[in-house]
Amino acid sequence: MSQIHDLVRELREPNNSKIVLLVADGLGGLPLLPGGKTELETAKTPHLDDLAKIGVSGLSVPVLPGITPGSGPGHLGLFGYDPLEFRIGRGILEALGINFQVGPRDVAIRGNFCTLDASGTISDRRAGRPSTETCVEVCKILAKIEVPGAEIFVEPVREHRFVLVIRGDNLGDRVNDTDPQIVGAKPLLASGADDASKRTAEIINQFVEKATRALIDQAPTNGITLRGFARHPAIASMHDVYGLRSAALAVYPMYRGLARLVGMEILETGPTLETQVDALKAAWNDHDFFFLHYKYTDATGEDGNFDAKVKATEAFDAIIPAVRALNPTVLIVTGDHSTPSKMKSHSWHPVPTLLSADTCRTDAVTTFGESACLQGGLGQFEAKHLMLLAMAHAGRLGKYGA
Repeated sequence: MSQIHDLVRELREPNNSKIVLLVADGLGGLPLLPGGKTELETAKTPHLDDLAKIGVSGLSVPVLPGITPGSGPGHLGLFGYDPLEFRIGRGILEALGINFQVGPRDVAIRGNFCTLDASGTISDRRAGRPSTETCVEVCKILAKIEVPGAEIFVEPVREHRFVLVIRGDNLGDRVNDTDPQIVGAKPLLASGADDASKRTAEIINQFVEKATRALIDQAPTNGITLRGFARHPAIASMHDVYGLRSAALAVYPMYRGLARLVGMEILETGPTLETQVDALKAAWNDHDFFFLHYKYTDATGEDGNFDAKVKATEAFDAIIPAVRALNPTVLIVTGDHSTPSKMKSHSWHPVPTLLSADTCRTDAVTTFGESACLQGGLGQFEAKHLMLLAMAHAGRLGKYGA
């Protein structure tokens, strides 16, 4: 049980304040050359800069210094759940994201379609990012596979992603990822860390072998990798901890799953930032806390496309006036982790963070970027404390002690 959560339950006070958390996935970056500008610093972000002038800025550390987080730990920290205490496998998040009901006999796994060459080596970890329609059709092939001793469920998610759920008795989730995370290597065999997980690994290896045979003529989606083996965890809801009526506006299933995991209501929205903001406006009177997720700052970073990440950042900046027009009590802009296009991957670098509220002790920061945030009043802090700041600025935390 989290001591911080217990303290929040003790101190929380209800009121009519509104908190908005805008998450640009993978927001942080790196300059391409020493002394240059990052993607965020290169982008034209007049609205974020205006917000920085009246707010307080800093850099958040998603897990610990030097630790590169996945999206799950990165977001849990932003929601105020210590990612070292609440270790949630990605498979559960993907399953919840598509509203697959995971039961007590289930192990959920996040799957990727990949491209294998003639030697069985991965040449593209994401199979060229196939259409979601292709994903659906290839999942139908995998869904026909049977493995003795377990029920198998294969559900499409989006593009190259799918969910694999195995259901049976005495299954464990302490199984290694089969994704080597690089091209030029073969998918790894699954192995388990205990007896129940070894049983899971045996089932998985049989499934992967049959899947590879079934997909042999389906290039570029002719292989699969698996990661994030997970059973359903016990985790308190945002309402239980913070007393907040929380809602999520997210397009990608995994982030909907993260929000559902902590008890947020999933609001229906279109695929664009503009439709997400429209849904935010429509639900404004029904909730106290809103989480709005934007994916493309991360996707362009992982593609190694500096210019595209700059443009994605500028698109994110463009919605700030519409959100501010709603007059939230607290408005936070940040990311769940850094994804420098220079590295083509998540990284451990602290994430630019901006908080705006009438109760801010403003700093000297006038632009929103990594170097500027380093000088901000929030300093460098652990992301798990961001919700405490949000609650305090929203007037929702009482005094601690006499």
